[in-house]
Amino acid sequence: MENKHLAALVVTLLVIQVFANCIFLSKSQAQTTPEVYVGIDISYGSVDEAKNMIDKVSNYTNLFVVGTTQITWYQNRLTETFQYAYDKGLSFISLTPALSDTSFDNNPSKAEWFEHAKEAWGDRLLGFYYLDEPGGRQLDAAQNWIGPNITTIASSYTDAADQFTSAIGRNVERTKSYTLNASGYPVCTSDYALYWFDYQAGYDTIFAEFGWNLSRSINVAMCRGAATAYNKDWGAIITWTYTEPPYIESGPELYEDLVFAYDNGAKYIIIFDGNEGWTGGILEQEHHEALQQFWDYVHNNPRNTTPVDERTAYVLPSGYGYGFRGPQDHIWGLWEADDFSHSLSLSVGSLLRDYGETLDIIYEDSPQSADSYGYKQVFSYDSYSPPSPKISILSPENTTYTIGNVSLTFTIDKQTTWIGYSLDGQEQVPLSENTTLYNLADGPHNITIYATDQFESTGNSETIHFTIDPPDPPEPFPTTAVIIIATSATAAAVVAVGFAFYFKKRNH
Repeated sequence: MENKHLAALVVTLLVIQVFANCIFLSKSQAQTTPEVYVGIDISYGSVDEAKNMIDKVSNYTNLFVVGTTQITWYQNRLTETFQYAYDKGLSFISLTPALSDTSFDNNPSKAEWFEHAKEAWGDRLLGFYYLDEPGGRQLDAAQNWIGPNITTIASSYTDAADQFTSAIGRNVERTKSYTLNASGYPVCTSDYALYWFDYQAGYDTIFAEFGWNLSRSINVAMCRGAATAYNKDWGAIITWTYTEPPYIESGPELYEDLVFAYDNGAKYIIIFDGNEGWTGGILEQEHHEALQQFWDYVHNNPRNTTPVDERTAYVLPSGYGYGFRGPQDHIWGLWEADDFSHSLSLSVGSLLRDYGETLDIIYEDSPQSADSYGYKQVFSYDSYSPPSPKISILSPENTTYTIGNVSLTFTIDKQTTWIGYSLDGQEQVPLSENTTLYNLADGPHNITIYATDQFESTGNSETIHFTIDPPDPPEPFPTTAVIIIATSATAAAVVAVGFAFYFKKRNH
C-alpha cells in the first residue's frame, strides 16, 4: 500500500514538474523577440475603431501600427489603444504623439508617461513613426510638393545630400530627445526612395513601400542594402496601387507581396489601411484572407534569408540621390536625369536580372568599405558594365556545303531588343528567328550574328567560315559515239535489206 502511495506521489510530482516546465516554456517563448512582425497600419478613425480592427486581426498578426492622428495626438487615447493591443498579445508602433505636459491637465508628464510605457508594455512598444516619406517627398519636390525639410537649391549632388541629411537629421534627433523624452525608443518611417540618406539622417528603421507600379526588387535592394551598411532594421509596407477605390491591390497580389517581403528578410511587414482623407479603411475580406494565408505561410516556412556572404553589392557614387523609377526620374528632385543616370539604371537592371533577390545597393560613402561587409562580390558603378549577349551559331558550321541553301540557326542567352546578321562583311540584316540563307553563290562565305539586349549592350557571335561547292555535273555522252552507233545501225539495216532482196530474187 505504501508503495502505491509512493508511486502516486512520484507521478504527481512529475506531472507538476512537466506542467511547470510547460508554463516556463510558454512564457519564455512569449518573451522571445519575433523574427518578423506582421500587422496592419490603421490610418483612420477612433479608439473604438482601432479596437475593432485589433479584435479582427489579432489571431493572424503580431503587430499593430496606430497611424491615425485622432488616436495618437492625445496621450490618453494612445494609452488606451496601446493597452488594448498589449492585452491582445500584439506589439505596436505609433505616429509620434504630441506628449506635452499641457495636453491635458489630468495627464502625467512625458517623463512619467514613458516610465509607465516601459513598465506596462516593455519591449512590445517597438517605437514611433515620424515624418512620412522624407526621401520620396524630396525626390518629387520639383514636380508636385514643396514643404518643410525640402532642399530647393543646391550647388551639387553632395551639397543636396548634405542639406537633406542635416535637415531631416535635426528633426529626427529633436523627436528622439524632446518629443520622445530621450526614452530610447526607435524612430521609423516609410519611404519609396533615398533610403540610404534616411538612415544617414538618423532613422532606426525604414519601411520600403510596395505600391504603385514601383519595382519591388529595386526597393528591397536599396532599403536592405542601406540597412545592412548602417546595421539597422528594415521592413516593407504595402500601400496604395491606385489613387481611387479600391486603392489597394487584389488579395492574391497582396499575398505575393507579403511573401516577397518575408523571403527577402524584412523584419517588419505591414499593410496600410486608409483611404484618401483618412476617413475609412480600404481592406476587404479578400485582403484579410490573404493576410491569414500569409500568417500560415510564415509559421509553416521557417525563413531562409540569403546571408550577406551569399549576396552581391552594387556601389553607387556618394551623394547621388536618384530614385531608379524610370528614365524620367529626377536627381534629388532638382536635376533632370542624364546619360549617367541612364547608364546606372541599365547597370542596376542588368544586375537584378543576373542576381535577383540577392542584390543589395549601397553607396561608396558607407560607414565601412564595401569589401568589409562580407558580400560575396562587389561591383562598382565606375567599373561595371552590363555583360553582352552571348550568341552561339549552330548552323552553318565551318565546313563545305554542296547546295546554295543553308539554314541559319542560333541561340542567345538573354532577351534581346534587336538581332541581325552580316554575310560576307556586308550590311547587317535584321533577324527575328532562325531562317534559311537561299541561293548562296559558289565559293567561300562568312557570317556573324549580332544582338542588343534591353540594357543596350551589344554582343556578337564568332564568325563562321563556310564554302558552297556543289559537285561537278556528270559528263555528257560523247556526240561522235552516237553518230557511229547510228551509222552502224543504218549499215546493218542496208545489209538486211540487201539480203532480203537477194533471197527474193533467187527464189523468183
